[in-house]
Amino acid sequence: MPIRMGLIGLGAMGRHHARVIRQTSGMELVAVADPGGDAYGVAGDLEVLPDVHALIAAGIDAAMVAVPTVHHEEVGLALAAAGVHTMIEKPIAHTVEAGERVATAFEEAGLVGAVGYVERCNSAVLELRKRLAAGELGQVYQIQTRRQGPFPARISDVGVVKDLATHDVDLTAFIAGSPYDQVAAQVTHRSGREHEDMVLAIGRLASGVIVNHVVNWLSPMKERTTVVTGERGAFVADTMTGDLTFYANGTVPTTWDRVAQFRGVTEGDVVRYALPKREPLAVEQENFRDAVAGTGTDIVTMREGVHTLTVIEAMLASAHDGGRTIAL
Repeated sequence: MPIRMGLIGLGAMGRHHARVIRQTSGMELVAVADPGGDAYGVAGDLEVLPDVHALIAAGIDAAMVAVPTVHHEEVGLALAAAGVHTMIEKPIAHTVEAGERVATAFEEAGLVGAVGYVERCNSAVLELRKRLAAGELGQVYQIQTRRQGPFPARISDVGVVKDLATHDVDLTAFIAGSPYDQVAAQVTHRSGREHEDMVLAIGRLASGVIVNHVVNWLSPMKERTTVVTGERGAFVADTMTGDLTFYANGTVPTTWDRVAQFRGVTEGDVVRYALPKREPLAVEQENFRDAVAGTGTDIVTMREGVHTLTVIEAMLASAHDGGRTIAL
């Protein structure tokens, strides 16, 4: 029997979740809800229900939550109390304390609780993580991310840190297999909104890897790049195109004295891998389906979501306090 899925939130992200759930084998979209109606016309033959309680009453097995962040806690706790497996769009909640309550509720109920960090399901990221785990880069030294582009009109309730930088924090910890140890950040407000629209952050993971993030939504160019530098070279993952490129440390000796005296690395071969490129949102729903069915574990757990939110809130606190380093 397919998993009876409910979807709450039919906005900019909800419409894509509706499409993907309908396309995912082993899932059936049986109920949708949004108190604001169905602006994108995704409900089809389904009635647009008014709230999470009506969604639960429709007899669902699992739910996808795509409401604004400020409502994640309320909706998540209701679903946990009703025994419904749930994936919540990132971030898990509007505060760390709220995220803790949500994660604990699902853990205590013995339910699958996931957070929708779709970038983890990008083909370039998955291939990168596999190659790092195989030791192809040797020791990892540094992870850098750049996530820049124009302002997304869909955002109204959070700034660039909670909307976009949260992806990079989750990705970095996932790729490195290590949580954050400390972080510091600076933000600016240039768009006339109450929330920050640019952030520069640096940090260190518990493993000793140093990290930095450049994130804004005031750039006329769109960029989604993750660079992992290690003892054998560097991997560059482009999550917009799904491409992964490896820049190897050179092995050809140089006869130019000025360069030869520098005790560093030289340019080597460059390889761009040919990868199968599936829609990350489809991979994410399949992973959630498998977790609900008890046949897979490739989800972002709510506990991981709480850690990411802890780092994000530390970034904002650091920026508010002049950029001081905050230990986690």
